[in-house]
Amino acid sequence: MKNVKRTISLVLAAAALALAGCASMRGGGGTGGEWQTLIDGGRGMDNFVNMGGANWRSEGDAIVADSRPGKEPTYYLATKNSYKDFRLHAEFWVSDDANSGLYLRCSDVRPMTDRTCHEANIFDQRPDPSYATGAIVWLVKAPVPVPKTGGRWNTMDITARGKHLEVVLNGVKTAETDEARDNGGVIGLQYAGGVVKFRKLQVQPL
Repeated sequence: MKNVKRTISLVLAAAALALAGCASMRGGGGTGGEWQTLIDGGRGMDNFVNMGGANWRSEGDAIVADSRPGKEPTYYLATKNSYKDFRLHAEFWVSDDANSGLYLRCSDVRPMTDRTCHEANIFDQRPDPSYATGAIVWLVKAPVPVPKTGGRWNTMDITARGKHLEVVLNGVKTAETDEARDNGGVIGLQYAGGVVKFRKLQVQPL
């Protein structure tokens, strides 16, 4: 009898662990391919190409940049792979004065700009707040008041499917459009000032 009870306990424990594992998988139960983890803590620099030479590096539990090497206004980490339709999950920390963002579907990386990519902006103190944090630059204006992300960890979840593009910041939808370009391209992490950290970046092709 004791052996039976022990067997039942082991089976229940294994089932609980399996359920916990499923619950921790992003997109479990949704449609699409497998989630690909590009940044996990301080690991993942080998999944990117440094465009411009900002001091992106692995530091502690994140990929970090905090200085520019020259007078160019922006610098990027660009994924080695291209993505067209996808879900993207990012966990980031920025200083109050940081200028960053996630660049999407970049058809050209020389230069990588708002005109060759779509940008989900992270720029709390943008001088013109129209396309500040939470906006899709030049397509969807930022909420009013502009969400504040400086000094804490945040999440940004993006869905790109055909001409539909959606941005969710800390669980709140901040931008949505059906006028996005539907080409494929690389994903870029922008550095343009302050301190920028990414501790998680995951993408799920759709």
